[in-house]
Amino acid sequence: MENKLERKYGLFTAICMVAGIVIGSGVFFKAQTILQKTEGNMPLGILAWIIGGLIMIICILAFAAMAQKYEKVNGVVDYAEATMGKNYAYYLGWFATTIYYPSMTSVLAWLTARYLLVFVTSCWPEFPLLIPAAEGGCVVGPECMALTLFFLALAYIINALSPKLAGKVQTSTTVIKLIPLLLMAVVGILVGLLSPTKMLVSNFATASVAGSSSGSPLLASVCATAFAYEGWIIATSINAELKDAKRNLPKALIIGGIIIIVTYIAYYIGVAGGASVEDLMNTGASVAFVNIFGGVLGNILNLFVAVSCFGTLNGLMVGCARGMYSLAARGEGPAPELFGQVDKSSNMPHNSAVFALFICAFWALYFCTTQLFATWGSITVFQGTPFESVPFSFDSSELPIITIYAFYIPIFIQWMKKATDENTLRRYVIPALAICGSAFMVYACLAGHKMANFWYIIVFIVFMLIGRYYKHKTEKAQKA
Repeated sequence: MENKLERKYGLFTAICMVAGIVIGSGVFFKAQTILQKTEGNMPLGILAWIIGGLIMIICILAFAAMAQKYEKVNGVVDYAEATMGKNYAYYLGWFATTIYYPSMTSVLAWLTARYLLVFVTSCWPEFPLLIPAAEGGCVVGPECMALTLFFLALAYIINALSPKLAGKVQTSTTVIKLIPLLLMAVVGILVGLLSPTKMLVSNFATASVAGSSSGSPLLASVCATAFAYEGWIIATSINAELKDAKRNLPKALIIGGIIIIVTYIAYYIGVAGGASVEDLMNTGASVAFVNIFGGVLGNILNLFVAVSCFGTLNGLMVGCARGMYSLAARGEGPAPELFGQVDKSSNMPHNSAVFALFICAFWALYFCTTQLFATWGSITVFQGTPFESVPFSFDSSELPIITIYAFYIPIFIQWMKKATDENTLRRYVIPALAICGSAFMVYACLAGHKMANFWYIIVFIVFMLIGRYYKHKTEKAQKA
């Protein structure tokens, strides 16, 4: 076993890593959610996409400056260590390894399974599902759950056996996933403007009549965009494997971020040209694909969506698989001598990857039981009060993402104090804007999710206490 990762990825792969991890899953998954939260108010939804995108690009610019100065094992953890110290970096790395990466990865595995089943049942309406597709079998059926675990395992195998193959999968799926997005963006806008129904004009003219159930439609919608825009920071996890990382990583982050924002807003507008907001709220973007491209081509695009989601899943697994290794490389976390090993033939930290597979499976089980199955939701506490809620039920596709923004804030503050060799723009202006954007995301989460934040914080504290236990255990062993 070797204990050093080789530099094997170029700039194009890094750009595809940034764009590929982000684009293609959240935009399909959360576009419907944002319409529901705004009750069909298209301008308000676009405003949410713009705000979320601006926050992302500002944070990207802030970290791009850090990427040109700091380079070690795992980007964001490196930046935390350089600005906040080893203790803060450890807890950020522990959070990313046990909550942030795996919670998003598990949701992506479910999305891949879901859209694949939508494609299959649309091609073969009589395809036998234990729960018929019309009754939600593509979403909550046992076949969907089995495929979710299968795709998790497949992403692990690809990354564990050949990191270079994982990079090729990322570049190819990034190109593939842009096909349905760009088609819908261009054709949907043209159809929505030029067709006799002028659907796009009609949808923009239809403002929300009733108030959103969340009480804060814009904040709740911005919070939903967090999942759609998130993932770019995971690309920094390959900086130890990126050729000329100090030059290529900042370029990849900025170019990839711009591609993401333009693609998302164009797609969101294009979808509104293919179906009424009511249909989009109830059925999702698939109805727009079918209306514009017909049943056959529209369904083929569903297959592209499934491939797109798997590409995002693969990119997320890149970060997951290296999580425990990034801690072990610093001599921290549980069993650093075990998780710090790198296989000689594949140049991959296999033990770290195996841990990632199991923690992803745990979060997949949590997401399915709390967000998809009705059994958990039948229990409520604090009944009859403003705090009435389902215990330990929260959206694991959003709340961990908001936490990472809270982790960013001290990093940006310390960067402003320590980066004495940087110009005013890079030292003060961009980090200050990033702090404001990150704080806004945290506020949007508190306002949009309400009591769910309370249950999430309890789970978060438990995980962090476990991390604290292993940190103290490792420190004692090193002193002995």
